[in-house]
Amino acid sequence: MINSQSSARANVTKGAGRPEQVSLIEVGRTRLRVAVRPGSGDYPPLLLISGIGVNFEVFNPFVAALDPDREIIRFDVPGVGGSPPSYLPLNFACLARLTARMLDQLGYKQVDVLGISWGGALAQQFALQYSARCRRLILVATSTGALMFPAHLTVLTKMLNPARYFRADYMRAIAPTIYGGRIRREPELIGKIFEQVHPPASLGYYGQMLGAAGWTSIHWLFWLRQPTLIIAGDDDPLIPLLNARLMAALIPNSTLQIVNDGHLFILTDAPKAAQMTQDFLKGHYA
Repeated sequence: MINSQSSARANVTKGAGRPEQVSLIEVGRTRLRVAVRPGSGDYPPLLLISGIGVNFEVFNPFVAALDPDREIIRFDVPGVGGSPPSYLPLNFACLARLTARMLDQLGYKQVDVLGISWGGALAQQFALQYSARCRRLILVATSTGALMFPAHLTVLTKMLNPARYFRADYMRAIAPTIYGGRIRREPELIGKIFEQVHPPASLGYYGQMLGAAGWTSIHWLFWLRQPTLIIAGDDDPLIPLLNARLMAALIPNSTLQIVNDGHLFILTDAPKAAQMTQDFLKGHYA
């Protein structure tokens, strides 16, 4: 649970049938908005790391579908959601250190980690940098970074600015192209999925992009020893499926699950994604 020194500004919301405590905590000179949903303590908490420009509420459908006894930790990276931006862009090594210090302050020794898209890159870095603190790793719709099989140029150009988070009409127009899968088939879903998303600060969004510039895990993925689940959609325009196959080949103790969906599978089919996650965390495979 969040300790008494974490923040003087805490409020309680409801999540998955259990009280979830949301606080703005001080981690060194950085303020982070953090949510903790208490669990039974039978398993390590699950740390969720969101994609670029996305506040942690985007995980709400997925969290609601998880076992209510599973403790969940979520946070907004600097410049996103309720976390103020940092003065300078933070690379993944710095963000992994910040994440570890946040867990220290919250009182957690070890966690399971799930990262989606940009958050999957940070999850990889955390698993390498703090291997003893990451029991199991789940990588969703992510890649090895700068050295990867890239998306089509028309998709990449639409990701260069955060306009989709500020204009609902623009999001509806481009979502099928950049997210694919069920969003391509049912474009009206994007409004429901992103109704909880708060537009990121421009400084935060571009800070995330700059912090990721040049980063790659391709040369050290073979060092990861955590059991790893890789989930990828067969229609993901943003992170083509070849990237997941590459990661599965490079990570020694990994399992690849391919789903008939796109980049936002964890949200378009939250119950199925939650079941896959729970099976993996309980050791049913990998």
